[in-house]
Amino acid sequence: MNRRSFLQTALAAVYAADRGYTAGTYGLDARKPHFPPKAKAVIHLFMNGGPSQVDLFDPKPALTKYAGSAPSRDIVSQIEFADQIGVMMPSPFAFRRYGRCGMEMTELMPKLGAVCDDITLVRSVYGEHFNHEPSLYLMHTGRTLPGRPSLGAWVAYGLGTENRNLPAYVVLDDPKQLPVNGIQNWQSGWLPPVFQGTRFRSEGLPLLNLKPPEDLPKPLIDARHELLRSLDAAHKARRPGAADLDARIASYELAARMQLEATDATDLSRESDATKEMYGLNQEATASYGRRCLMARRLVERGVRFVQIFIERQIWDNHSNLEKDLKYCCAKTDQPVAALLGDLKQRGLLDSTLVIWGGEFGRMPISQVREGEGGAGRDHGPSGFSVWLAGGGVKGGYVHGATDEIGYRAVDKRVSVHDLHATMLHSLGLHFRDLVFERHSLKERLTDQYPARVIDEVLA
Repeated sequence: MNRRSFLQTALAAVYAADRGYTAGTYGLDARKPHFPPKAKAVIHLFMNGGPSQVDLFDPKPALTKYAGSAPSRDIVSQIEFADQIGVMMPSPFAFRRYGRCGMEMTELMPKLGAVCDDITLVRSVYGEHFNHEPSLYLMHTGRTLPGRPSLGAWVAYGLGTENRNLPAYVVLDDPKQLPVNGIQNWQSGWLPPVFQGTRFRSEGLPLLNLKPPEDLPKPLIDARHELLRSLDAAHKARRPGAADLDARIASYELAARMQLEATDATDLSRESDATKEMYGLNQEATASYGRRCLMARRLVERGVRFVQIFIERQIWDNHSNLEKDLKYCCAKTDQPVAALLGDLKQRGLLDSTLVIWGGEFGRMPISQVREGEGGAGRDHGPSGFSVWLAGGGVKGGYVHGATDEIGYRAVDKRVSVHDLHATMLHSLGLHFRDLVFERHSLKERLTDQYPARVIDEVLA
């Protein structure tokens, strides 16, 4: 070894140690959880834009009493668009009691209401910021800043995958457009890149260039793969701790294994007509989102750890035309989401799959009026909003926490975003304090250094 090669190897080792990498340490092999889990997988139904809790899940009769009156000073101080402040505005929609539990929800989601005995509705979630970008970072990474690992990356890092022929973390984003913050929503941050989310398309081939360009005999394909593995191993041995290289090699190897498995997992033609109809694939309004919900079920059925479904860019960001736009949002999602819960349950998968529904924040209980943009809407409301959970060891037909009388601020059994993250990890058999990654001599975790707790009250 000459001086140059020695210095290259030494510097690479120092860099790897500083980043927390050790060559060959990190991969997607299945790993044991800290304790016996309730859930093996997570499906995160992320509702971009901030769904309005006071119109969907959190009935507030007091808003009718105060309708037309000016908001208080503390509410005004938390509004993003101060020049568009309106008055206290009750929901234009009725609430109904659903299920044996009598859970109150909007009339716009009757199919979800029909399965509410399987969900825990948390009405007391609160965030830290009233802008989309920081709130999306918070919900997906635990901080309002960019550059940190996402939820799915942490789960993949902690547990690996149950199916080595599929990614541990799959993202089904909307074909129309990427969400706010784009691919940063499913990045691995400073975790090894092998743990970042893999985008699957819901239209056409799930992955581009998935099929080989030529049909070759299997012995020749196996020989080619073996040669590539030996070349990769020799290249990697000279570059210890190069996490990007490790991830690239792992991605190529996974791609080769996925050629059959990924196509099968996303081939909805194998589903019965009754199942397709249940998810709404035969209706224009529900077909796109229903397709992704059905793909999510097929993926967790095959051992994928974390599936994240995004919807149209900011579909729930109802600054104006609230009445019209909420009808559109609910018509697009109500049937597919209820079908997903029912389908998981009838297949015996709901108990082992944690389903999470929610956005980055909620909406204000007052109207927002934008000149020339139609009817009134609502501004962002991070101080108190609703998220629901189902399966994966949580109670069914249970409502947790409450906001104040107008639905503005969480006041009873308050739940932070970090509490949600801690509870998610707990369902997967992971202690949120013990799932750490050493970086710059710090033990980094999903909940960071914030106080967090598992929401024991929602656990069955």
